[in-house]
Amino acid sequence: MKFRHPLAAAAVALLACTAPAAVHAQAFPAKPVRLVLPFPPGGGTDILGRMLAQRLGESYGQTVIAENRPGAGGNVGAEFTARQPPDGYTIVLCSPSISISPSLYKKLNYDPLKDLAPIGLVASIPNLLVVHPSVPARSVQELIALARKSPGKLNFGSGGAGTTNDLGARYFIAENKLKIEMIPHKGANQAQTALISGEVDMLVIGTAAAAPFVKSGKLRALAALGDKRDPAVPEVPTVIEAGVPWFKVDTWYGMLAPAGTPREIINRHNAELVKVLNDPATRKLFAARGTDVLTSSPDEFAKFIRSEAERWGKVVRQSGATAD
Repeated sequence: MKFRHPLAAAAVALLACTAPAAVHAQAFPAKPVRLVLPFPPGGGTDILGRMLAQRLGESYGQTVIAENRPGAGGNVGAEFTARQPPDGYTIVLCSPSISISPSLYKKLNYDPLKDLAPIGLVASIPNLLVVHPSVPARSVQELIALARKSPGKLNFGSGGAGTTNDLGARYFIAENKLKIEMIPHKGANQAQTALISGEVDMLVIGTAAAAPFVKSGKLRALAALGDKRDPAVPEVPTVIEAGVPWFKVDTWYGMLAPAGTPREIINRHNAELVKVLNDPATRKLFAARGTDVLTSSPDEFAKFIRSEAERWGKVVRQSGATAD
């Protein structure tokens, strides 16, 4: 009969427990991964997501399938992902809607802050505050004065309840105690079309989308809603220069998986994501579309989501916005 030393037996038992997880993480992914895009084709999430799917697929050595599941301000796709098996094979590219929705909707069929596991930040698209050239305001302060002089005369375009485009304008209105009417549209692109035609007076919109029209004189940009001037429109002052330093609004994107996904799979996704995002070719591709690359750890992204939920929750309460 053979006897085994107690310490040796314990080591064997420990290896038996940890080996499956290590092998599982090392082998992942063993089949195609689905990347859910919770907004319609052609928008910022769709364009960014498809670029990301291609680069991640090359890095993984497995196909990453981009799948649009739009609806309810991004919540249809996010909820769908939250309901999938937590095995890492379904992930979602979300926008600020996951931080905004808990305050905006009285009832959701899932909890964006509990039913999804953060993987990492991906990118940020800076925004501009723009007006139609017929609006007699050439600065943010002049726009505020104009709105106060004629309450209810001006309007703004909304790309949908809970979007950064919608709440960015509401944030500006609420903080300055203005009365500016909302004109609803099915998306930010439609709202911008209405602005160009003169149906809408004011809009918060991504720099990449608005810059060509600012340069052609079809739109007037009053401020870049970030810390620095945007290279696409370097003549446009920042919110700090415009005298409203609190008015920072960008549209960020991040990747999440169903809650309960093993941490080693979350970490593998994060490692591949960071590697792809730090690749000069990816950065060049994103920069060409006016998109800033962002990276983070899963824990940093989780903290960021909570801080955004607090910030936008205040805006929702101040503005009285609701999606129900």
